[in-house]
Amino acid sequence: MKAIRRFTVRPVLPGPLAPLSELARNLRWSWHAPTRELFRRADPAGWRAAGGDPVRLLGSVTAGRLAELATDPEFLYRVSESARDLDAYLRGRRWYQERSGDGVPLPAAVAYFSPEFGITAALPQYSGGLGILAGDHLKAASDLGVPLIGVGLLYRHGYFRQSLSRDGWQQEHYPVLDPDELPLTLLREPDGGPARVSLALPGGRTLRARIWQARVGRVPLLLLDSDVEENAPGERDVTDRLYGGGSEHRLLQEALLGIGGVRAVRAYCRLTGHPEPEVFHTNEGHAGFQGLERIRELLPYGLDFDAALEAVRAGTVFTTHTPVPAGIDRFDRELVARHFGDGGELPGIDTERVLRLGTESYPGGESRVFNMAVMGLRLAQRANGVSTLHGAVSREMFRGLWPGFDVPEVPITSVTNGVHAPTWVAPEVLALGDDIAATPAADLWELRRTLRERLVGEVRERLYASWRQRGAGTTELGWIDGVLDPDVLTIGFARRVPAYKRLTLMLRDRERLAELLLHPRRPVQIVVAGKAHPADDGGKRLVQELVRFADEPRFRHRIVFLPDYGMAMARKLLPGCDVWLNNPLRPLEACGTSGMKAALNGGLNLSVLDGWWDEWYEPDFGWAVPTADGTAAGEQDRRDDLEAAALYGLVEERIAPLFYERGGDGVPARWTEMVRRTLTGLGPKVQADRMVREYVDRLYAPAARAHRVLALDTGAAGDLAAWKARVRAAWRGVSVDHAEVGAQVGAQVGVEAGIEGGAEVGGGTGSDTCAVELGSTLALRVCVTLGLLRPEDVEVQAVAGRVDADDSITDPQTFPLKPAAGGPDTAGRLVYEGPLALDRTGPFGYTVRVLPAHPLLPHGADLGLVAWPNGAAGEGAGVLMR
Repeated sequence: MKAIRRFTVRPVLPGPLAPLSELARNLRWSWHAPTRELFRRADPAGWRAAGGDPVRLLGSVTAGRLAELATDPEFLYRVSESARDLDAYLRGRRWYQERSGDGVPLPAAVAYFSPEFGITAALPQYSGGLGILAGDHLKAASDLGVPLIGVGLLYRHGYFRQSLSRDGWQQEHYPVLDPDELPLTLLREPDGGPARVSLALPGGRTLRARIWQARVGRVPLLLLDSDVEENAPGERDVTDRLYGGGSEHRLLQEALLGIGGVRAVRAYCRLTGHPEPEVFHTNEGHAGFQGLERIRELLPYGLDFDAALEAVRAGTVFTTHTPVPAGIDRFDRELVARHFGDGGELPGIDTERVLRLGTESYPGGESRVFNMAVMGLRLAQRANGVSTLHGAVSREMFRGLWPGFDVPEVPITSVTNGVHAPTWVAPEVLALGDDIAATPAADLWELRRTLRERLVGEVRERLYASWRQRGAGTTELGWIDGVLDPDVLTIGFARRVPAYKRLTLMLRDRERLAELLLHPRRPVQIVVAGKAHPADDGGKRLVQELVRFADEPRFRHRIVFLPDYGMAMARKLLPGCDVWLNNPLRPLEACGTSGMKAALNGGLNLSVLDGWWDEWYEPDFGWAVPTADGTAAGEQDRRDDLEAAALYGLVEERIAPLFYERGGDGVPARWTEMVRRTLTGLGPKVQADRMVREYVDRLYAPAARAHRVLALDTGAAGDLAAWKARVRAAWRGVSVDHAEVGAQVGAQVGVEAGIEGGAEVGGGTGSDTCAVELGSTLALRVCVTLGLLRPEDVEVQAVAGRVDADDSITDPQTFPLKPAAGGPDTAGRLVYEGPLALDRTGPFGYTVRVLPAHPLLPHGADLGLVAWPNGAAGEGAGVLMR
C-alpha cells in the first residue's frame, strides 16, 4: 500500500555531534576526502547504502550508533578538527582576496546563471557536460575565494535515470526528489516564512517559486522550486524535469531561471547581507531573460529602455556552449510576445523591444523566431566560447550580428573550460602531489594498474546490476566474473549520445574491432556509457546497437556498456581507463571536458582534434585521430569509414604496441613517460582554477569596471545611449572617399605609376604597382566624409597585412590615423594621416575604414557599424538593434 502523505524525519544529533549537520549540508565534502572519511567512519555500512551522501547517512543512522559516537573521543576529535577546517576554509583569505588586496578592482560579487549544476551525485540536477562544467566552475570559485552566487532551478525529477530493456533499448525513469532529503535549506524571511519570487503570466495567472540554498563551499547556489501549493497544477510542474516538456514549458522554465533568478539573488542579498552582484554571467542562453529583469529594475530610476540596456550590458558576460544552431533554444515570436505583452511579465517594457533583442535579423535568420543565444549576445558587452576552436566557430556562427566585419573581428573571445581536480582525481593520484616528476616509472605503472583493477571490479558490479534489471537470473550471469582484465589495455568512452558524438563509430568495421578486442598478444577492452535524450530515438538506436554488440558472447568479456552514466560512475570510470576516446564530428565538440578528467588521472587521450584537444594536443599526451574534413556534406558514411579506419589503425599500430612493449622490469617505459608528462605538462592547463582565474581577469574584472561607470552612473548610461542613437541615425552619411600613400623621409620605396599621386577609392592601385623594401614606412593619407558626425565620434584606421591570391588581407593589423593639420580639404572632407610600417615580407596590402569611437565602448565592433572604401557605410543588425 502507498502512503497518502510523506514526511522526512530527521535525527536529533547529540550536542557533541552537532557540527556533523553543517559538515553534511556544505557540499565541500563532495571534493574534500577527509570529510568524506569522517562520515564513512560514522557508519561504514550506512555510508555504502547511502551512496556516499552524508545527508542520507545522517537520516538513517540509528540513535544507538549516534550515542556511541557521542562518547567516542577519537571520533569527536575528528569532528572538531573537520569543523575547524571547514570554518577556516569558509572565512580565510584566498586568491581572490589577495588579488583585491593588491588594488585590482574586482567585482564585489558575480551572479552565475545556469540551467543545470553538476555538484555531486547527491544533488542530481544535471544532464551532462554543461551542468558538470557549471558545478566545477562553482567549486573552483569557492577554492579561489571568488564571491560567486550560483542561480538555477530545482527539478523535482532531475534528469532521468537510465536502464536497458532485455533487447538493449534505453528506458527512462524519473524518481521523485524530496528537497528535505537533499543537502538543501530553504531561504527564509525574518518571520520564518519561506522567501519567494513570483512572475506574472498571461490570463492573470501567477508563477510562484520558493528558493532553496545549497552551500558549495564558500559559494551559495540558489535553486528555484515552483512545486508550491499556491501554484495551479500547470505552474507547479514548471520545475518538474530538466530539459522536459514543450516550447511553452521550456519558455516558462527559462523565464523563471532568468527573471525569477534575479529576484532570488536580490532576496538572498537582502536577507543575508551578501554584496549585490556587479557582474551577471549567463551560462548559455537559457537564462538570457535575466538581462530584461535588470532593465526593468532600472526604469523607475529615470532611465529609458536604451539607457537601461547600456547599463545592463556593461556588467553582463555571456558564454555560449554550442557550436551548432540546433543546440540553441529558439521560440516562436508570438509565444514570447504573449508572455511579455499586456498582463504578462515585465510591465512598462515595450514588447517589441523585447522581441527585437532575440530576432534573427540577419541573412539566413528566421524572422519569426526568437533566439535565446542572439538575445544573450545583444544583452552582453562581453561574450566567449569555451575553447579556442569553439571561439572561432562561434564567431563564424554569429557573424551576422556584426555585418561588415571579418570573422576574426567578431567580438566573441574564448576561455577554455577546465575541470575541478579535487572532484575528479583519484586519491592515489592526488597523493603524488608535486612528486610526479620524481616518482619511479615502476611506481607510476603500478598505480595505473591499481586504478585499472578497481575499475574492473566496479564494472562487474554495475554490469551485474544492469543485467538483473534486464531480467536475467543469477544462474545466467556467471560469465560476468570474467569481464575485463586488469592487465589489458583499457579504453573508455562515456558521454551524451547526440549523433555528432558518434557513439558507434567504433562499430564501423566490426571484424576489425573484433581483431583488436581478441588479439592474442595485445588485446584491447572498452568500457562505454552514455545517455540519449528521452526524445531522441535516433540516439536510442545508437545505444541499442552498441549494447547488442557488447552482448555477444564472443565479445562481452572485452566490451561493456554501462547504463545510467553520471557523476558517481564517472569518478570510478575515468581514473581506471588507460586511454580516453573521443571521436566527434569536427568541429562540433565545443570543448569536451571528459578527456581532461582522464588526463588528470594519467589517462592518455585518443581524440579527434576538436574542442580543447585541438588546442593542447601534443604527442606526449596522446594521439590525434585524423579527420576527413574535406568530405562533402552528403558523404557522411564515407567520412565515418575513413575516420574509423584511422582510429583502428592508431590502436592497432601505435597504441597497443606501446602499451605492451615492456622492459626487463615489466614496465612499458615510453607509455609510463607519457603518463608522467600528461600529469605534469597537461594537468595544470585543464584545471578549473585556471579557467576561473581567466574569467576573473579577462571578463569579470572589465565587466565590473564598466558596470561601475554605466550602471552606477545613470547619467553616463543615458549619454552613451543617446550618442549611439545619434551615430546610428547619421551613419549612412559616413564614407571613405580617397586614399593615397607616399614614401616617408628615409624610406626606400620603389614608386611606380599611379601610387605617388594617390588613387580614388574603388579604383585601387593594383597589387603589382609598388615594390617596397622590408622595414620601410609609408605615409598614408585618407579623405573621409563624416556627414553629421564629429571627428571625436569616429576612429579612422588603416588595416594592413599579407594578402592572399584574392587580395584578402590575412592576419591583419590595425593602425589608427590622426586628423591632419589644416582641417577639411577643398571638398569639405576631413583628412587623416599616419605611418604604415612594412614589417613583413611577401605580398602585402592595406585598406582603410571608419568605426564609431567612444571611451565607453568595449570594442570597435560594438555597434556593428563600419564604413569601408567602397562608397557605402556598412550597417546591419549589430549588437544593438535600431
